[in-house]
Amino acid sequence: MTNDMPELPSSSPAPMRRIPVAIGTVVIGALIGLAGVYGIGGLNRSTTGDPACRGAVDLAGKLAPLAHGEVAALTMATAPLRLPNLAFEDAEGKPKKLSDWRGRTVLVNLWATWCVPCRREMPALDRLQTKLGGPSFQVVAINIDTRDPEKPKNFLKEANLTRLGYFSDQNAKVFQDLKAIGRALGMPTSVLVDPQGCEIGTIAGPAEWASEDAIKLVTAALQPIAAGF
Repeated sequence: MTNDMPELPSSSPAPMRRIPVAIGTVVIGALIGLAGVYGIGGLNRSTTGDPACRGAVDLAGKLAPLAHGEVAALTMATAPLRLPNLAFEDAEGKPKKLSDWRGRTVLVNLWATWCVPCRREMPALDRLQTKLGGPSFQVVAINIDTRDPEKPKNFLKEANLTRLGYFSDQNAKVFQDLKAIGRALGMPTSVLVDPQGCEIGTIAGPAEWASEDAIKLVTAALQPIAAGF
């Protein structure tokens, strides 16, 4: 595997199914502090956060029984936390922020081409976007390759992943911002965010996002009343 960040050693492939606390691919480096070993302890949940996000915590508690099977590694929010207003760029290089999706539930995903579990996870994210993407939900997958911006674009094209929008942060500041609040231990990292920008749940490592388990959980997050919540 070609690694466009020499200081970060590559990892060996890891299965995507039922990884309890899956964190892969690279050891923490001086540039972006990536932790890359499977089996590191769970996400830090000590952040007190924003009291306005209490609704997201309540929803997380109700969704918790659905966090099993292919999404068993999803850690549900237990304290109100509004995510930083992550800043990145779209495919045309125009600035974007997480707040641009205010009013939608969002699955924020951080990935890179040098991250083997990330590459394996992308087709499932593409299928999740195909099935549920729309006015109420979007997968926002942010690439953090720091060199050769064409490489991740070519990866998506060659893998025929056409439903995912392309977003990037070549400085990997989005990783640092999530790491600072204890929500990024390694790659890939995904955070389910409610329409107010509050954390519902976070997973460190890959998941089968197109699985029945994942679809059911995300659908319930979008339609809590219909789901009996």
